[in-house]
Amino acid sequence: MPRRHAVISGCVLAVTALVLAAAPAVAHSPAAGTSDTLAALKPPPGMLEALQRDLHLTRDQAETRLLNEIRLGPVEAQLHRRLGDRFGGSWFMGSVAQILVVATTDPADLPLIAALGARGEVVSRSLAQLNAIIDKVDTVLSTHQNGLVRYVDVRTNKVVILSDAPSATVAILRASGVDPVAVRVVSSNERPQPLSNLVGGDAYYVGPLVSCSIGFSVLHGTQSGFVSAGHCGTAGEATIGFNRAPQGVFQASTFPGSDFSWVAVNGNWTPKPSVSNGNGGVVNVAGSRVAVEGASVCRSGSATDWHCGTIQQRNTSVSYAQGNVFGLVRTNVCAEPGDSGGSFISVDQAQGVTSGGSGDCTLGGVTYFQPINPILLTYGLSLVTTAGNPPPPSTGTCTGYPHSAEGTLTSGQSVYHPSNGYYRSTADGVHFGCLDGVDGVDFDLYLQRWDGRAWVTVAASESPNPDERISYTGPAGYYRYRVTSYSRSGSYLLGYKAP
Repeated sequence: MPRRHAVISGCVLAVTALVLAAAPAVAHSPAAGTSDTLAALKPPPGMLEALQRDLHLTRDQAETRLLNEIRLGPVEAQLHRRLGDRFGGSWFMGSVAQILVVATTDPADLPLIAALGARGEVVSRSLAQLNAIIDKVDTVLSTHQNGLVRYVDVRTNKVVILSDAPSATVAILRASGVDPVAVRVVSSNERPQPLSNLVGGDAYYVGPLVSCSIGFSVLHGTQSGFVSAGHCGTAGEATIGFNRAPQGVFQASTFPGSDFSWVAVNGNWTPKPSVSNGNGGVVNVAGSRVAVEGASVCRSGSATDWHCGTIQQRNTSVSYAQGNVFGLVRTNVCAEPGDSGGSFISVDQAQGVTSGGSGDCTLGGVTYFQPINPILLTYGLSLVTTAGNPPPPSTGTCTGYPHSAEGTLTSGQSVYHPSNGYYRSTADGVHFGCLDGVDGVDFDLYLQRWDGRAWVTVAASESPNPDERISYTGPAGYYRYRVTSYSRSGSYLLGYKAP
């Protein structure tokens, strides 16, 4: 089966102080008009200064980095779609993100990658295969106190395990039959923990002992609220605002498994599409487009204010003392207790809420965030943005599914999930698929099964609407979902459950 996101509860990660080899610093002078161009794109206040401080860049380099990320982001999205199940991941290289690397399992794709302005790299395993490997690794290690952090490292085309007892971890994996060539165990003494202790980054309190940070303002219908970390509180607990005035009540909380929650606030609190930058100013939130690995990202929290870094790896699994958390994003941004639940943002796009980490903002550290879009999907929330309040990514009938995916389709386009790959069901039973598209489009949903020779469609939902549902009872085997735009373009969210 694909990823699980089981609900558990606890909060302490164990991570290694793994230091990745940095790409050689390249002196780049921004092209003429760079400052004017960047100004027109309105980078968030304080972001350039934070990038200079935390990534050790000059102002010109920080500006060039943001422009490169903006320029190459659409290239990455296009190549991801066109490579399909051959896609091996992507990442930025260079101190100013001047190189976009796109991996493929087929050397024949290299001319296409180069023609679109990226650097191609041939790898042995696709991203879908790596995701399947980490699923197996998580299953093996979830009951052991070995290998407390696991993530897909697309740069090395392996699943990396951070362990304070590497020999024991290797022995456990060897006994389980995990492919040793596809896995790398790294010695680490890192022991991340949740960072406990309506503008994103502002403080709120739960009882006399817990201090956390607001993630992003949201709406549930007409009810205002905010999202934060799940380990900060449980459903029914009351919150107090930064001014020590009554604020709201936790409506739902998921931890461990995932690490997210949402709080409904009273009428004295007005949701704002903004995140505090720690200098008395705010950063506007325009949407929740997912950033590329290696992209710049900044975090706002009530304990340490505003710090920046880069996205290191996605699909990271962490074992806290209270249970496993899956699907986190690993960054080199620092954080400290009290920052939990706070905002992660890339330029003006919401990325997620702070879960946990290790280190501090004096010596540096590693911090993990829970992606924002699965939170919105699970609870049927809409993000409050500068463009107004978009409809929630789910109608509410697609909430609570253990697996989810999102994307955008143009008319006539199709995409496969999970991650242009497939999942394995190890038992007979019912497969549930739930697709929510934006109003005005006609999307269709198909469930396909591998019969040993080809993919065969075993269930379909083809109404003239954006929303589709599938319920199919089938045997154990390999399955995938196909999402197709029959007409018009727009975004979608897919939730699904396997036996």
